[in-house]
Amino acid sequence: MPASLEEYTDRLDERRLLWPSVAEPTRPKATPYLKPLSGIRAVTWSVYGTLLTISEGRLHLLHPELLCMEVALDKTIHEFNMWNSMSRKPGAPWEYMYQQYKRLVEDARLSASPRPGEASEVDAAEIWQVLIERLGKKEFSWDEDYFGPIEDFSRKVAWFFHRALQGVRSGPNALMALDHVRSLGLAQGLIGDGQCFTLVQLGRALGQEAETRSVPLGKLLTKGCVSLSYNHGVRQPAVSLFEPVLERLEEQGISPREVLHIAPRLKDELGPAKKLGMRTALYAGDAQSLEATAAEVNTPELRPDRILTDLRQIRQIVKSDG
Repeated sequence: MPASLEEYTDRLDERRLLWPSVAEPTRPKATPYLKPLSGIRAVTWSVYGTLLTISEGRLHLLHPELLCMEVALDKTIHEFNMWNSMSRKPGAPWEYMYQQYKRLVEDARLSASPRPGEASEVDAAEIWQVLIERLGKKEFSWDEDYFGPIEDFSRKVAWFFHRALQGVRSGPNALMALDHVRSLGLAQGLIGDGQCFTLVQLGRALGQEAETRSVPLGKLLTKGCVSLSYNHGVRQPAVSLFEPVLERLEEQGISPREVLHIAPRLKDELGPAKKLGMRTALYAGDAQSLEATAAEVNTPELRPDRILTDLRQIRQIVKSDG
């Protein structure tokens, strides 16, 4: 039976490979607003820049620094022995792969959105599947017993490439914040930009905070309350990303007004939540991920209900109504 993405990650970790690192986030100048919110029955979080500290503040498929793309692509080509099946072109192998990869990502972003008016999202695994299929024309192969069919293999390649592209660590006190919400018996979920590897990445990062291999997210998150962009073909600020989770919560008798969404990007993440009637909290604990001006914070249609500068502050905002 092929290895799962979690099992593949175990094997990568055992090899103790070198990956990009990311420093503790720099806290921006911001004043928290922590008055308790009553009537909250569910909390949803964005992942990148909130629960996960990531270099450059957000998830990138095309890194703004070309050197980072070079290193990640070169590692991926060597890891999966792609070189022998690549066309011989002038320049380094990573340059040829970069040209193809970049074109596929840009074309996918320009493709018609499944939801008119919302920006298209790119599924990283689908990009790698196309590249692998092209390599297959030149007799490229892999261990299908371990990696699985091309769809499974593509997810593992996408995960390896991204681990080599951006450094990630648990957001400070992220696990404590998640534990607090669940200890109150509230529903809890994730909404926002993400890829096929995001949940594994989050579990591993939280595991480092807990000094264990990985944290089982099933014990922290409510079933059916995870909505990540790659699954829906749209990315933030897409309102439709919130709909699956809100529908699931509605089945439990929880209205949008009883849901608090926490994220660092005011217009792209909290704006859509506010439109849907959710309560919102701006996470201003990471200067790289924070996207909010003073003017925006004071704009009625964007103004967050609360502001956190430390995830531990969720304990002051969301308390037991009992």
